[in-house]
Order: sequence, then C-alpha cells, then structure tokens
Amino acid sequence: MAGSERITHAAGLALDAAKSHELVVVVSAMDGVTEQLLDLAAAAGDGHGESVQTLLKAIRASHEKTARELSGEAPAQVGGLLNKLDTLAGGILAVGELTPRLADAVVAFGERLSSVMMGVAMRCPALDGQQAGIVTTDHFGEADPLMELCIAGIGKNVRPLLAVGRPMVVAGFIAANQKGVTTTIGRGGSDYTATILGAALKADEIHIWSDVDGLMTADPRVVPTAKLLHTISFAEAVELGKFGAKSMHPRALEPAAAFGVPVRMRSTFKPENPGTLICGAVQPATAGGPSASAVRAVPMLKSLAMITIGGAGMIGRPGTAAAAFDALAVARINVHMICQSVSEAGISIVVSQAQVKKARTALERALLHHQPHGHGGVGGVRTTATGAAENTDHIINSIEVQEDLVVIAVVGGGMKGTPGVAAKVFTAIAEKSVNIIAIAQGSSELSIALAVQADQAKVAVAAIHEAFGI
Repeated sequence: MAGSERITHAAGLALDAAKSHELVVVVSAMDGVTEQLLDLAAAAGDGHGESVQTLLKAIRASHEKTARELSGEAPAQVGGLLNKLDTLAGGILAVGELTPRLADAVVAFGERLSSVMMGVAMRCPALDGQQAGIVTTDHFGEADPLMELCIAGIGKNVRPLLAVGRPMVVAGFIAANQKGVTTTIGRGGSDYTATILGAALKADEIHIWSDVDGLMTADPRVVPTAKLLHTISFAEAVELGKFGAKSMHPRALEPAAAFGVPVRMRSTFKPENPGTLICGAVQPATAGGPSASAVRAVPMLKSLAMITIGGAGMIGRPGTAAAAFDALAVARINVHMICQSVSEAGISIVVSQAQVKKARTALERALLHHQPHGHGGVGGVRTTATGAAENTDHIINSIEVQEDLVVIAVVGGGMKGTPGVAAKVFTAIAEKSVNIIAIAQGSSELSIALAVQADQAKVAVAAIHEAFGI
C-alpha cells in the first residue's frame, strides 16, 4: 500500500484469485501513515496546533493524490473521511487531552482510507472492522478479539456478501467493542484481522502478502546459503515471530492455529512463488541425532541490552522479581529474554537498546521503595563509580547493564526430546571463539536463545547454520 502503483498491483493479484475463489482482502494503512497519525494524535493532545495542521495537510495530500491516480478523481468517501479526521484532530486540540480511546479513533483512519482506495482499485465493497463484525475488549490500543462474537458478526456481515468473482475489502487493524466504540488490535493488526476473518469464515487458506518470499532459515544478508522454509508448523512460526524474524506477529497466528486454517506467506514481487506454508503440528526429528530436521531456522534479534540485578539477599526472598517485572510493565518495557541463576542471586533481563535507560531507571525506583511480602524493604540504591547501581543493605547489591547485544535463536520443532542439540550449538559457537553472555530455553524445547556481543553475532549465526546443515 505504498502508492497507487503498488495498490493497483495488489488489486490485480486479488482479482486474479477472485476468479476462482470467494475472497476477502484485508489491507493495512498506506506506507508511513500510521506513524503520521500517531504523531498527529500526540501533537493534538499536547496542544501543538502548527504541527497538527502540517500533519493533516500531508495526510490529505498523499491520500488525495493516490485516490486521483487510481480513479481519475478523489472519491467522495476519501474526502469525507479526511474531513472527519480534521474535525477529530481539532476536537482533541481544543480539549488538550489525548485518551487511549481518542488515540484509537485517530489511528484507525489509516486503514479506513486505504480500504476505500483498495475498494476503488478492485471495484468492490469496502468495510471497516466494525462493519465486518469484529468485536473486541475495551483495551484501547491493543484490544483482544472476542472470537465467539466475531464468528457471529462476521457470519452475519461478511458471509452473505461473498461469492466467486465477487470479492470484498476489509480494513485491517480496526475493530469495535461491544458498545460500538472504535478499537485497534495492536501490533500486527492487519495480519490479525486476516486470521480472525479466515478463522470465522473457515477459509481454505489465509495468504499474507508482503515484500519477502516467506520465512527463511536465516537472514540471507548474514548467511548467503540461507534457504526458504516451504512448510513450518504454527508453533515454530510463533517462535520465529518472537525472535524478530520478518514474519507474522505471534498474536496474529492464534486464530488460524486455533481453528486449523493454514497461513501462507508470499511476496507481492514474486507472486509465482508459493512462499512459506504455516500449518499443522510440530513434526518430530528424524532418527540419527540432532540434524537439520531438528533445527529449522537461526534468526537473530538486534540492538538489545541486558540488565542484571543481583545480590545474595535475593536468595529465598519473595517479591524481588515481582517488583522488578511489575516496574518494567508499568514503564511499558518489552522484555525479550529472561535468565535467572539457580541460586536466585541474579536475574538478567534483555530489553531493546532504545529502552534500556528507561528500564534501568524503572528498576532502580522499584528496588529503592519496594517491600517484599513478609520482609523488610529492598533497601536503598546508589550508583558506583563504575556505573552500576548498588543497594545499601545488600538485598540487591547491583544493577548492571551490558549494551550492544544480539539474541540468537535456534528454532525447530524437532529439537524437543532430541539429545545433543544444545551440545552441537555450543560446540559450533565455541569453535569460532564466540562468548555466550546468557542462555534461555523454555519448557517447550522449541528454541534456545543465546545472547552474544553484537560484533560476534554474524559469525555465531553462520556457525550454527553450517553445523546443522540447514
């Protein structure tokens, strides 16, 4: 949705499919528009009138230009939506307060506008999420779908309109609560909308079109021999999504997995390629030890930092970990990886490099004032000459930060119950003289996560990929 040419190309792919299938097309906002709308909402809430007008003009200009290129003139529906956006932004600016509900109302215009333009390009009806029957909780910004209500609403609003050769468009990302108030469903929202619709309609397949061929065994810029994964399980795809592979957000896979609807990832630039099919359960590894059938991919997540809180006073003392994670949640810090020593004397938390200062500050404040249940307070925190924060009563002795890290994931359904996988991973890395800073593995055994210094990450990924002959 990066402009009229891309929209026309996508519409052509959809219309070809509609010749032989009942088809629902879900679209996201035009390229960069969601960020513009978020900036617009924030500027209006802060009372920055000049910024509001600049952003409104830019949003109007790009959509009217694209609409004219698609149809010869800007459709009245596009103009009407842009006028409503002007009015909403003006109201927020006048009040000088931005609530989560109003933020959702503003950001929803991106998908509403793009769906209208895709409808113009395909010459078919276009609905937003509420009109399609998608119902969510009241958690504005990242609402959860109420699937039983979604199934009923979609069956009533979408199913009767479908027929072979008669497609329709639905705006992604947007829904409504039970009172009909606009909500949005957060990161990966358009993919999520597609899987909700696909599950409710019992689709044969859900196709996610993007600029990549599908899921790869590794980043081809790091490992030139990386290959396309033609088939992968839902569980493996969720792991890849968690570790930053260019794939669907894990939440978006939930409805498809729950209702058994296969998801296919494809490239709009190479529509002849079948892409990656995500379906079914994890397949066990073949006999003969930790082979490529055990490990499917080696993705990595960049620009991370690790915060370690430690001290002998943590041992056997309830509440310290709860205080730390609660503080991070309140500060809206996304935790990518957690490690804790068996001794309970240290907890390491991996967060994004961009959030590490905010995370450290939140932890220092929490550990300074928190009192675990049944014990005295966690005690005072002071900063040493080395930059580590030290606790004055030795319950928490230090808060240390390591920056410029990368988390490498070794992912594969066949790893479960297969001896020797971890040994092979560590041997491959050790032979390249790569130091592992932290390790985490969940009870599912579908992945092993390793934190290493950023300058050693490419060597480590290549070594693991080669060791398993993926």
